[in-house]
Amino acid sequence: MAEIPFTILDEGRATEVPARIDIGRVRLSAGSLERALGWELKPQGLCHGEVCIPSAGRAGLLSDGQVDLAAFAELLQRPLALDVDERAAAVGASARERAELLGGGVAPDFTLPDLMGREWTLSGLRGKKVLLIAYASW
Repeated sequence: MAEIPFTILDEGRATEVPARIDIGRVRLSAGSLERALGWELKPQGLCHGEVCIPSAGRAGLLSDGQVDLAAFAELLQRPLALDVDERAAAVGASARERAELLGGGVAPDFTLPDLMGREWTLSGLRGKKVLLIAYASW
């Protein structure tokens, strides 16, 4: 099974890494996992800085020294949007991380165009009153 280029979106950042596709499952080497998502595979488990989550005995997480992307996202309770045919995946923030952001009363940063096509970033308007109108066609 050969490695192919695969794009992983995390926290608004796209990283292309080599991956193996095995019956609809995406498998990443330890180096690819660290480069794309910041998690390092250590003897004590998956670690991000000082935080480590034991990985021993987690069914389907590790196979032949590679990490299954879906099992990794499930372990961290992070939503995963995976499109194997397009060779891309987006890993979302966990419910705990989203709750912490919302609990702080600060909206997550984003950039959107106005009706004239000018782009506005929410963080550039901090300290000002902002009226945000959302519309959906469905």
